[in-house]
Amino acid sequence: MKTIPFAPKWPRVARLSLALVTVAGSIYAVAQPTQRYTVVDLGQVGPAPGQPYAIADNGLIGGEIVLTDPAVAHAALWLQGKRKDIGSPGLGGPNSSVFGTNVWGQAVGQADTKTGDPNGEDFCGAKMLAITDSGNTCVPFLWENGSMFPLPRLRNSAGKEGSNGQALKINDWGLAAGTAENGEVDKTCPGASVSAQRIEFKPVIWTGPYPGAQAHVHQLATVDNDPDGIAFDVNRLNQVVGATGTCGPFNTVELNNLTPLHAVLWQNGKPTDLGNLGGDGKAFGIYATGVNDSGQVVGVSDTTGDASFHGFFWQRGRITDLGTLKGDAYSLALAIDNHGMVLGTSLDANFNLRAVLWHNGEPTDLNTLVPANSILDLQTACSINDHGEIIGFAALKSNPNEFHAYLAKPVGSSGH
Repeated sequence: MKTIPFAPKWPRVARLSLALVTVAGSIYAVAQPTQRYTVVDLGQVGPAPGQPYAIADNGLIGGEIVLTDPAVAHAALWLQGKRKDIGSPGLGGPNSSVFGTNVWGQAVGQADTKTGDPNGEDFCGAKMLAITDSGNTCVPFLWENGSMFPLPRLRNSAGKEGSNGQALKINDWGLAAGTAENGEVDKTCPGASVSAQRIEFKPVIWTGPYPGAQAHVHQLATVDNDPDGIAFDVNRLNQVVGATGTCGPFNTVELNNLTPLHAVLWQNGKPTDLGNLGGDGKAFGIYATGVNDSGQVVGVSDTTGDASFHGFFWQRGRITDLGTLKGDAYSLALAIDNHGMVLGTSLDANFNLRAVLWHNGEPTDLNTLVPANSILDLQTACSINDHGEIIGFAALKSNPNEFHAYLAKPVGSSGH
């Protein structure tokens, strides 16, 4: 594959200037349910779990591609329709993923290292996802200017650094959010017969200066003294959202070892429990997945009696059930733009997926807003930028077991 140039190193002053301009005003009109989209096929990302996860305002997309023979997951970036595999050499191990990108060409995620895991953990789920299990540590990383740097983990009372972690988002100021082990034994883990996880993992943020070897990790407080937690998103105002809870078996949907009992918003490091839709989190979980620059939050919660799970919208202390597409049983709210449009997926009783947009609380199947002759069945909508461009994964209509990344661009958009 031909190497393509990604965003250069920008002076810090230029970074601040552009970020301020972006926060100050929106670039596109408020999306309406009648907005139409064109679909760009970004190519096959392999069998599950390959997919794109995030798109920045400059069109930089981050995700993973799953290769075969042997089965490995490689961190990948897309820009202007071209893909770059950044998983090799990565940090020396076989598997990696990008979960967040920003306008400066920075990307964050997780990557296997060459170091064997001292506790025999499967922190990033390679074994559970049936991809090459290296048995090595899986650490958070920052990718910048063509190089991947490990980010620090937390230290225990004896000063020993935790082995594993994940960086899940990075904002345009370079503040990253995720989770990191602290080296302390987690008494809430269910045991080796259920899960290989043994060590506590806390919600964290990372601050510069960069490169990653110079980054500083900061632990965020949990709700109800929960031993574990994850920060899933961070906006341009440095508000962070995620979840806290207890250790559990690896979840192949959420890609972590957390049993999320509380959806959380952190403002200046102080946690706020966002409530729930009636469930206790022990069945499907309660967690916040996205926050916009107005402090509006979206996420997922068990419903009353833990009978189902629905996407939710939270604003100024009030949580609202977003429901599902007609005829469906479940939904996930995965992201929110600066106009309050919510993205996610709606699932029927058999867990078949449809990409969905909620506008003013009303759900619309994204497949009804794209050309009918599209070769792709859009299954998730997981990230949106300030140009209204949406990314997610889709199944090939002619082969439902072949998954592709897609970019949905508003009709009339000039693109990048």
